[in-house]
Amino acid sequence: MTNTQNSPTSPAGYMQGSPASPLHGVTIGLDIGGTKTHGVRFEDGLPVADDSAGSSNVQNVTRGQAAQNLADLFARIGGGRVDRVYAGSGGIDTDEDAAALAALIQPLAPEARITVVHDSRLLLAAGRAATGVAVIAGTGSAAWGRNADGGEARAGGWGYLLGDEGSGYWLGREAVRHSLRRMNQGLPIDHLTADLLASCGLDHPNKLIALFHSPETGRRFWAQQARHVVEAAAAGHQDSIALLDQAGTDLAALAGQVLGQLKINGPVILGGGLGMNVASLQESFRRNLEAAGITDVRVLDQEPVFGVLQLLAEPN
Repeated sequence: MTNTQNSPTSPAGYMQGSPASPLHGVTIGLDIGGTKTHGVRFEDGLPVADDSAGSSNVQNVTRGQAAQNLADLFARIGGGRVDRVYAGSGGIDTDEDAAALAALIQPLAPEARITVVHDSRLLLAAGRAATGVAVIAGTGSAAWGRNADGGEARAGGWGYLLGDEGSGYWLGREAVRHSLRRMNQGLPIDHLTADLLASCGLDHPNKLIALFHSPETGRRFWAQQARHVVEAAAAGHQDSIALLDQAGTDLAALAGQVLGQLKINGPVILGGGLGMNVASLQESFRRNLEAAGITDVRVLDQEPVFGVLQLLAEPN
């Protein structure tokens, strides 16, 4: 088996093994997020198995846990010969990142050609676009795009310690900050704080400080708390409404940066768990882009892993 490595601008990509005809044979498509790994088995371009396991992103779980989650998923959808594996994952910032993930996958599909890219590439392809900008709003956030000349650009995707504005983690953290500010100001517990405390099993906002810094919680835990912001906003809680509006504004700014670098006007495709499911965030996102003259804004209508088929069909 031979290994080849390409050197795209950003995000990184990696291919291992000998290429086969696009769509023919068995392809395992993987979309690796901060919370789960979504896998689909395609046979001659048709999906025949669809399942999920825990995250196999080593920025979120240990390398051993990532390998186990991949093994669990392949046990369900990867049996028999596999001709190629096409994986999109967050945190693929260099060729070394991509090669490290390919090394975890290779023992599970030893005869397969393995391709690893940043997960935003899956999103754009799943939006049925060869050019444009994909924006992920999930556990984390990032934007990536390509223009007709093959130029690529990216914004965000730095991880929760450096950015991830508009993401689930960002919303969860802001819910904690909101609750602590009210406590410091002597204000009563409100809708958002009450829901957050109940979810965390706490009886006072002051206890959020220790829990937030505890090794028992992490990025995924706090990203899951974003649902309380969404639910409180739907009930009319003004501070939660403002947080979702700010999330949409920040995500639109990521898209605008990439559009400007690539000198294109769209399309812009919004995906990720928050992006695909929270209407008020979508409205803010659209409104901010329309104010900048960007009108071709779409919300992803299928899971990103199905973008694998378009990526396989595209010329290298």
